[in-house]
Amino acid sequence: MIVNLYYFFNNKSFKNSYFSSILFYKLFFVLLGFTIGFACLYYLLSLNEVVLLVSSPTGDVADVTFLDSLYFSGVTILSVGYGDLVPVGSARFFSLIEASIGLLLPTAYFMKALTSSREKEDE
Repeated sequence: MIVNLYYFFNNKSFKNSYFSSILFYKLFFVLLGFTIGFACLYYLLSLNEVVLLVSSPTGDVADVTFLDSLYFSGVTILSVGYGDLVPVGSARFFSLIEASIGLLLPTAYFMKALTSSREKEDE
């Protein structure tokens, strides 16, 4: 992987490379779109109900701004899960869906890159 990144950033080719810059950028922008979309969803949900709590012994309600929603969405889709914000109510369901997308989408892109490079080898 390190060799692939080296060759990618130095604009050289490596014949056994499975890295596709087109798929990489596509994955990046798709994940970015999902992150912003879910951030909008969390923010809109927070206008009607409590969606995030601060992870502390008191369990205070988080004052949700759009940036807080964007932060929570990014942490969720990347499966980092710092635990400083905890979803409650309907946000729990949406955060589960978002985490699943964040896990399965890169896997699908990796399999696509692997399959397309093997097809090129067979030709």
